[in-house]
Amino acid sequence: MKLVILAIEYLYRNIMKILIHNFFIILVFFLTMPSCNSEVTSTKKIEKKIEKWNKSGVFNQDSAYKFIAKQVYYGPRVPNTIGHKKCGDWIVTKLSSLGFNVREQIGVVTAFNGAKLPVRNIIGSFNEKAKKKIMLCAHWDTRPFADRDTFNINQPIVGANDGASGVGVLLEIARVVEKDSIEIGLEIIFFDVEDYGAPNYNSSFSDLQTSNDTWCLGSQYWSYNISKDYQKPEFGILLDMVGAKDAVFPKEEISRQYAGYHLNKLWKLGKYLGYGNYFKKKIAPPLTDDHTYINQIAQIPTMDIIHYDISQSTNRFDFGHFHHTHKDNLEIIDPQTLKAVGQTVLTYLYNI
Repeated sequence: MKLVILAIEYLYRNIMKILIHNFFIILVFFLTMPSCNSEVTSTKKIEKKIEKWNKSGVFNQDSAYKFIAKQVYYGPRVPNTIGHKKCGDWIVTKLSSLGFNVREQIGVVTAFNGAKLPVRNIIGSFNEKAKKKIMLCAHWDTRPFADRDTFNINQPIVGANDGASGVGVLLEIARVVEKDSIEIGLEIIFFDVEDYGAPNYNSSFSDLQTSNDTWCLGSQYWSYNISKDYQKPEFGILLDMVGAKDAVFPKEEISRQYAGYHLNKLWKLGKYLGYGNYFKKKIAPPLTDDHTYINQIAQIPTMDIIHYDISQSTNRFDFGHFHHTHKDNLEIIDPQTLKAVGQTVLTYLYNI
């Protein structure tokens, strides 16, 4: 009888172990299944968005980063310096190699201190016979002094974000367009002498906020010297400081006034593609930047994609703690930010 009882107890214990073990397996399966389905659904949504909008052209952030690093390699790109000349020569060669018809606008401008500076605007055209033309632009020079820093304030900065990032993104767009082709005409302009404005040492707020004409001398020169037979683009997109980690791009007021239609569509597309953390709905005060003179003098509707966020230290709009300091180097550049800006602009160009 004892043997029978022992046998029953043994079977009971083992059956319960099996049931408990299987119960936990089933429980884990059902708990993880929604997460897996959610992940698959999210991936499919992204793929559908890309398939719907991005008919052609995939922006490579690593390639854009290399274009930025190449510019930084030449050091500060301040007018009248060897680094400036060498980098300009490289930009001309690179843009030409990507199938763009490149020309240079050479002139002389007067800086805030009365100095005469050579201006070298680099202009590339693609699909010149196309009926619709869009302009993309950025500045390629860098600040001649670190007036917002606390040391070496009279030394120039390398401008990885303020200068090189916009150029790097546009060169990558040019590379993709040349490889995958595009129906519209593109004009890419790299403006010179943008960052030679009057210094404001140790300022907690950017000098670009001040409305004076000592800034953006290259775009001013270009805007005042457009030939009568120049075919104006339908609209323009300016990229300025578009590579920093966790960058924020608000809707800047001058951009809203002159190019609001395309601005709103581009920001909606950025959010649609999953880059809503970068393209914010909030409105920023008007800025003196290259687009200011393109809008007001050349009368070409142009928006500005620019890093411009509320400063935690001053509670005012600012361009980041690294702005116009020696911290504006490759360490602050984030390929994910480059991807967000580059893919959004590229996708918009292919779907206008």
